[in-house]
Amino acid sequence: MLKFSRLIGQLVSFILFGLMLGSFSNSPRYTYHDPEMALIMVSFSHSSERKEECRRFSPEELADLAANMRRPMDCKRERVPVYIEVMLDGENLLSKSYNPTGLAKDGSASIYERILVEPGQHQLIVKLRDSGRVEGFDYKSDTVINIEPKELFVIDFRKELGGFYFL
Repeated sequence: MLKFSRLIGQLVSFILFGLMLGSFSNSPRYTYHDPEMALIMVSFSHSSERKEECRRFSPEELADLAANMRRPMDCKRERVPVYIEVMLDGENLLSKSYNPTGLAKDGSASIYERILVEPGQHQLIVKLRDSGRVEGFDYKSDTVINIEPKELFVIDFRKELGGFYFL
């Protein structure tokens, strides 16, 4: 008799646990952002230019190197930070510098930013600097977007495609 009551107790416990788990899977509801707003997401990884230019080894320097270490160029690995600006209707929404990853600072910079905006038609200007220059930008894109409430507008960057790519 004791075994049967223990079995019923376990069954009731499992059913209550399952119901509790099921209720937490549906509530409380989580909203990513205000449903009346739109979201612009800047998301990409990009390798900037090297901080120092490569230099060619002289024939004397090459002769001093071991045979398995001979290479025509000497290139430092460190890269410059990637600087990006996002402007919407003349208002600066994002102005930030992203450092390269890696121990030697030779990896790509990862950019991931979420910006809530009012829905509607907007003038979008995106600029990126990935070289050692102090002023100005290497890439610039200027476009008109019409963004709806709850819509996600993604700004991507592909150097091989010539710059910014909008999704």
